[in-house]
Amino acid sequence: MNVEELKDKRIAVLLSGGVDSSVAVYEFAKMGLHPDCFYIKIGPEEEEDWDCSSEEDLEMATSVASRYGCHLNVIDCHKEYWEKVTRYTMEKVMSGYTPNPDVMCNRLIKFGAFNEKAGHAYDLIATGHYAQTEWDGKDKWLTTSPDPVKDQTDFLAQIYDWQLRKAIFPIGVYMKDEVREIAEREHLVSAHRKDSQGICFLGKINYNDYIRRYLGEKPGDVIELSTGNKIGTHKGLWFHTIGQRHGLGFGGGPWFVVKKDIDSNILYVSKGYDPSTAYKTDFLVRDFHFLTKEVKLSEVTFKIRHTPEFHSARIEYMDNGCLKVHSETAIHGVAPGQFCVIYDSNHHRCFGSGEITCF
Repeated sequence: MNVEELKDKRIAVLLSGGVDSSVAVYEFAKMGLHPDCFYIKIGPEEEEDWDCSSEEDLEMATSVASRYGCHLNVIDCHKEYWEKVTRYTMEKVMSGYTPNPDVMCNRLIKFGAFNEKAGHAYDLIATGHYAQTEWDGKDKWLTTSPDPVKDQTDFLAQIYDWQLRKAIFPIGVYMKDEVREIAEREHLVSAHRKDSQGICFLGKINYNDYIRRYLGEKPGDVIELSTGNKIGTHKGLWFHTIGQRHGLGFGGGPWFVVKKDIDSNILYVSKGYDPSTAYKTDFLVRDFHFLTKEVKLSEVTFKIRHTPEFHSARIEYMDNGCLKVHSETAIHGVAPGQFCVIYDSNHHRCFGSGEITCF
């Protein structure tokens, strides 16, 4: 960040209480800036039923804001989250798709509902994401972090152009270890907090518990695809995703989820450590969302889940408006509903993402 670029700008920081957003506040403070901080309140509808760390998060956020002379505001986006992000998630899993609530949380809540409630009064909205931006003339582009493991551009690839224009990522230039070192050096209360492994804003809530809360269980048969033999029973197709190989609980494996039949409520699996049925090289992407502006996609890199690896591919434009991704290498666990995030050939500039559809 350049202090001259920030001069006279009204800045809001989304402060979660974690180490990343805490260091983001520090990055402004070391420049002599004291932005307004906002803690977005989102929690379970009945907090006594779930283990939620929101109280501790708010305490940490309050401490960090006070440390750097920043005013902390609490913004309640509970209703918006459960009406928008939860609805999206449940509709997708009931249709047999693999949703990504964190992607939609950024678009609909962090840069959406927050902007409607408070962010509209600010020129810039800062978060603790591991991502960067760059300007090319009048165009602002989302670019990757130097930390391939923590890079979060895939989670940001569905935000709108106007949201990207307001976004700033103070820690995007750092590796995760460097962020921890800064927090420890500055004796921040959040320095040793573990990274959240739950759903966006929901702390320690387990994904399957989140789904079970709304959809319950719907047992059905588990069938081996190659033989047609029944090997067990599942508790609900929405608890499984294509490519899954852990937590299935069936003997005689290892087993991989390769197909879901929604109409018959059947889960199909294949046996082996690396079955060919778990891989695809070609798949369709619909409703592609361009972050900055539409560009012609040809030779690109992409990812379909939050992993350090990028894959090279060629893009084919289909008559029905979909994009067909021709990957140079076979990709494990391609599932309808996942977001395919597309980058330039050097996996530097993120162009946007679209939803993987039926093959």
